Amino acid sequence: MDVHEFQTLYQKKFGSIYHYVYSKVGNREEAEDLTAEVFLKAARNINYESNSYSIRKWLFLVARSTIADYWRRHFREPASSLDELLEIGWEGPPEEELNATDNTTESQVQRILEALPWKYREVLKCRFLLNLSIKATASRMGLTEANVKILQFRALKRAAALNLFDVAQKVS
Repeated sequence: MDVHEFQTLYQKKFGSIYHYVYSKVGNREEAEDLTAEVFLKAARNINYESNSYSIRKWLFLVARSTIADYWRRHFREPASSLDELLEIGWEGPPEEELNATDNTTESQVQRILEALPWKYREVLKCRFLLNLSIKATASRMGLTEANVKILQFRALKRAAALNLFDVAQKVS
């Protein structure tokens, strides 16, 4: 593959790479930037000896790794362990605050779970209340592990939306 063939590949694959990236980041500007980054990486590292099918496949792998790098950068936050917090003198919340929040938090969790569809409610109960692994949850619900991960993501997203709506109702 020569430079002219790469330009042709760019013109043919730009749309599909862009749509793939956009589906993973959900932001037009970020998707445009990441797509440009994908093609820059590809231009620098392309093996012109490969056939066009291999190059197309490799291009999507470059896109996948570029997206993974983006999310790693995006979500990189300093993490503090409980031990580190205790070492610097944090004693945790006061006992009365713990007792006051337990009842309201428990009832709030119960209201949110009741508002969710059965599958969402069940996956959240298995994963967070029963502390089951993804594999155990999948076995218990008769689903694949991938389905459990998707259900968990969607359930948490829906629960967060319900919680925000609940908070907005209380404020108004």
